[in-house]
Amino acid sequence: MKPDFPDKTIEGHINVEQEDKTERLQKVMSKMGVASRRASEEMITAGRVAVNDKIVDTLGTKVDISKDKITIDGQVVSVQPRFRYILLYKPAGYITSAKDQKGRRTVLDLLNGVTERVYPVGRLDYATGGLLLLTNDGELTNALLHPSKEVEKTYQAEAEGRVSAANIRILREGVQLTDGITAPAKVNILEQKEKSTVLEITIHEGKNRQIRRMLDAIGHPVIRLKRVRFAFLDLKGLKLGEFRDLTKAEVGKLQSLATTKSPQSPSKSTTCKIPREGK
Repeated sequence: MKPDFPDKTIEGHINVEQEDKTERLQKVMSKMGVASRRASEEMITAGRVAVNDKIVDTLGTKVDISKDKITIDGQVVSVQPRFRYILLYKPAGYITSAKDQKGRRTVLDLLNGVTERVYPVGRLDYATGGLLLLTNDGELTNALLHPSKEVEKTYQAEAEGRVSAANIRILREGVQLTDGITAPAKVNILEQKEKSTVLEITIHEGKNRQIRRMLDAIGHPVIRLKRVRFAFLDLKGLKLGEFRDLTKAEVGKLQSLATTKSPQSPSKSTTCKIPREGK
């Protein structure tokens, strides 16, 4: 099998002196920045990972990174400290993935000069643009995406038709989807056009294509969709297709979010602004 990794050595970030206990292999791989924990599990079950030159294809295997040699497709995984945190202004028309079986462009094609093997923090679908985080810090990725953290993501959506006050209330209180009722959302009407409505919607869940499905459910399909904020981060200073590295302060705030227990969400959002009907 041809290796997927561009370099002989994969760089990650672990303080070996502090890591003196065994941990599950997929967790170690995630910490090293090899891939997300789920992607690491897929590599293991596919028989691509070896520990001390023996293939390991069973989840739950524990390793000691100070002693054990881990290889992926025959390539040694190192424990050199280099994490990278990138904020990308994703255009529509790119897949949020490291590679695509259909040969479509991926967000990694936009990261010119980035040599670290970074992965998206969550996903934006092919037709959605906006703010996307990428990193090789698997532990931070897992923490930010965990439902218990309730990290807010804000979108601007242009929906077909004029969205009524009643439908705004449904969006705020929860929409019945095939996989359950959505958590309360914060909703603002930014502009009411003749044949469409521009909304700002903030959610903290990560259901697949959630905003599109919410608007479909109330009879107002999405025309255009863009993520404009992730937690406290926004797109200021970036043009479409550009990216920048996060500052140390921004990384610190994300790490604080990842380790702080979020309060329970209110039953209703109180930030919704509903213009009078007819305006």
